[in-house]
Amino acid sequence: MTTTLTKPPAEPVPEPDRRRRRGSKASRAGGQLHAGPIAYIILAVFTLGSLFPLVWTAIAASRDNQRLAQTPPPLWFGSNLFDKLEIAWNDANLGEAILNTTIVAGISSATVVFMATVAGFAFAKLKFRGRNALMLIVVGTMMVPPQLSVIPLYMMVAKLDWSDQLQAVIFPSLVSAFGVFFMRQYLLQALPDEIIEAARVDGASSWRVIWHVVFPTARPAMAVLGMLTFVQVWNDFLWPFLVLTQNGNPTVQVAVAGLGRGFTPDQALIMAGALLGTLPLLLVFAIFGKQIVGGIMQGAVKG
Repeated sequence: MTTTLTKPPAEPVPEPDRRRRRGSKASRAGGQLHAGPIAYIILAVFTLGSLFPLVWTAIAASRDNQRLAQTPPPLWFGSNLFDKLEIAWNDANLGEAILNTTIVAGISSATVVFMATVAGFAFAKLKFRGRNALMLIVVGTMMVPPQLSVIPLYMMVAKLDWSDQLQAVIFPSLVSAFGVFFMRQYLLQALPDEIIEAARVDGASSWRVIWHVVFPTARPAMAVLGMLTFVQVWNDFLWPFLVLTQNGNPTVQVAVAGLGRGFTPDQALIMAGALLGTLPLLLVFAIFGKQIVGGIMQGAVKG
């Protein structure tokens, strides 16, 4: 008796999915996404809209009050731009004002970044009694209008005899509740507990952990916080206007405000002073903007 083995029929092979075979544009491009023409048009519109206030300031600085009051307003530069810039520079003593503002903004930014990073690390990673309650108080101070603290601060400055001195502007801006909250939220996500525990096992103290672990990890957020603080302090007007004088140690905003004195202020001269006061900020961002944007992207990838 012989046994015959029959081979089962082969199952039909399913055709590959065309969508799967086609793949995505990103995979064929090596994982890179390419913007289309519509995206470039939208970005160009937003860029021009962001540059328009600066261009308009320069246009207004090159005209006079009579031309600025006409309708429609001028849309191109006049012939008085450099003359107005020179007059504004000399009348407002903007050289000294820019130096004073750079000192105030630099010291305030460095101190805020350091204090906020240390405090943010403590609130994010250290276990101590009352941590949540203290953090709630810090966040609560952000809800208080800063104008409410003007009178107590002014009384303290008067008692310390700090009127018309830069420390009267520096000390109130050395700590930022927003900075503490910002760094806490960043370190909660960017700094794993395992890295801190490994450093503790190696015998690192708290300050050594901060210097060698926390600061390198928080560098992107520190750059962003430093830039935001620098711009905020540079543009601050109310408090410097109350404690500084135009003939003493003015900041940029106080010096530019002095250009508006008189029965009929020269609007072009004010615009020229505002333009000169804005240029240092543009220079700072032009120098450090790439590092700041790169730090933001690095932090986003790590997150």
